[in-house]
Parts: sequence; structure tokens; C-alpha cells
Amino acid sequence: MAPLTRGRAGKHGIPTELMAQYYQQRASAGLIIAEATAISKDGRGWLNSPGLYNDEQQAGWKLVAEAVHQAKGRIFVQLWHMGAAVHPDFIDDEAPVSSSNVTLTGQLPTPKGRDRAMAEPKPLTQEGIQQQVQNFVQASRRAIDAGLDGVEIHAANGFLIDQFTRDSTNKRSDKYGGSIENRLRFMMEVIQAVCAEIGADKVGIRLSPTNSVWQVSDSQYKETFSQAVTQLNTFNLAYLHLLEPKPNSGHGMETIDYITPLLREKYTGLLIANGGYDQDSAQLALNNKLANAISFGLPFIANPDLVERFQQAHDLSAPNPELFYTAGAEGYVDYSAAETKEIS
Repeated sequence: MAPLTRGRAGKHGIPTELMAQYYQQRASAGLIIAEATAISKDGRGWLNSPGLYNDEQQAGWKLVAEAVHQAKGRIFVQLWHMGAAVHPDFIDDEAPVSSSNVTLTGQLPTPKGRDRAMAEPKPLTQEGIQQQVQNFVQASRRAIDAGLDGVEIHAANGFLIDQFTRDSTNKRSDKYGGSIENRLRFMMEVIQAVCAEIGADKVGIRLSPTNSVWQVSDSQYKETFSQAVTQLNTFNLAYLHLLEPKPNSGHGMETIDYITPLLREKYTGLLIANGGYDQDSAQLALNNKLANAISFGLPFIANPDLVERFQQAHDLSAPNPELFYTAGAEGYVDYSAAETKEIS
């Protein structure tokens, strides 16, 4: 199960019994990767998203972990810092932080209103970069102490690590900018430090080499992400999670090459592919050795028993997009399983 932001953690980002129920319902997934979760207050810029930087949030995640394990599931949590995508409304009118002072294109709702345009971020100092590395480490430690099985480092979708990785947002002239190696330095420092803290077998990473959320892009995307996965080989991670919509899928991929096959050749570890798969296309990808596993996002929202539906050829229920980010149980834990089947 791919990470899916659902906005049920309330004002203070504390996971609830409702969230525990939601993840427990989906415990038959081979691995749940829980929603993007802020590593620090200055990295949280999505309404009612969870955090993992204080004791109350950690206790909330303990509820989630226990519920999933009770149902014999496994769960990692995705750790993020939104970087320049954090609106000042979330952080006491302070400027957000990023690799450089490049303002992202886009809008988000905030505690003060809807459709609030992004603000110009301030570049992190090298000292500030090291603090963010430690924030990832501390959140990872909290995840393990809460009983979660591991963490996925969110290095995708135009958020903080991706803002360092890609050259449309990284305009630095120090050792964290310029060359591909320098732009990858922050990502690799985070991975190295988190692996040292909790063990590489409990660490995954997510990359999105060809998407352009917030208009974040890279002029050398093939070279940048080829070098990234080659460097990641050295860590023996639990997995690499690649988000890349397939060509002609309606996701604006017509002007950019699909590079999952290229990255599969270069990455020697376990690779999870994600990007609009259905059961048939997922099986084909596995048969063709494009990936070791396929993750599903949207189908899991309305089909808590997605695995069983695939196994028994049941039709899939459709989710209600109007309830994706609302606060309550409706459209969250009230999707029913397929009609009960006898299990021999």
C-alpha cells in the first residue's frame, strides 16, 4: 500500500484511533507504507497531516502500529519535510526553508484560508542542513520506538529533499549545489544517518524522477536519478520506491522519457514500482522483472481488502474524492470489504 495523505491527524498532527482502524483494515497488504509524516514543526505544511517529532505523536503512531500488528500486518511510515511547500501560515509567519530561494508554483489550503500561494523560501545554511538530517534521524528513532516496522524517506514530489536534488530549485554554489553529486549530497546524508540509527533493513526511500509537482524538475533527470540509485546501492536498503506514471497515462508524461526500466538496470536491490497500475499491468511488470513489487495507492482507499479482491477477481469499489481529506470516518473507514467468502 503506497503512502496516501488523508488529513485525519487533527490540528496537532497526532494519529488517532480512527487512523489505527483505517490502517488495520488494510493490514492484508504485503506492506503498508503509511502517509507522509512531518519530521519537524517547520516541515509540516499540510492541514491535519501527522507528525513524528514529539511524544504525543509518537504515542499516536504506537496505536497505529499495534493495530496493524494485531491484524498480522507490517507497516513503515513515510517521513517528509515539505520544504518550500510549507506556507508561512503554518509556521508563525516565518519563511519556509529550502535548498534555495526559489518560490514553488502552486497553492495549498492553510489554517488561514484556501488557495494560499507559496511563499519565497530561505535557503538552509549548512548548519541548518545538518539539523534537518538530525530531524530525519530523530523521527526515524521515534518510529521504531513506537513499534513501526521501518521508515520510508520521502525524497520525491518536489518536497525538501527533492528541492535539493533537482536543478530547477537547487541554485546553490556550495557543496550542496551545482554538480549532480553535490545536489544528491543532502539525500545521501539523510539516508546514511538514518541507516546508522535504525539499520538499513528498516529504511526505504521514495523517488519521483519524472514528475513535476510544484513545477520542480531537473534538466538532467536521467543522469541525476541514475547516479542517485547507483549511490543508494551502497546502503543495502529495504527497498527503493519509484513513483513514475507510465507513458500515455494522462499524467503529462508525453514530453519526458519513462526511466523506470533504466533505473531498474542500475539498482541492485529490491525495487517497488508505483504509478497508476491495475492488477493486470502490475502482474505484467512483475513478469517482465521491471520491479520486485508494485504498490497501489488509490485502489486501497475504497478497497481495504484489495489483496483479497485481486485474488478472487472481485470488482473494485470506487472512492469518493470529495472525502479524501475530510476529518471524519466517512470516506475513510466506512468502505466495506467484498462480500464474505468461505476460506478453506
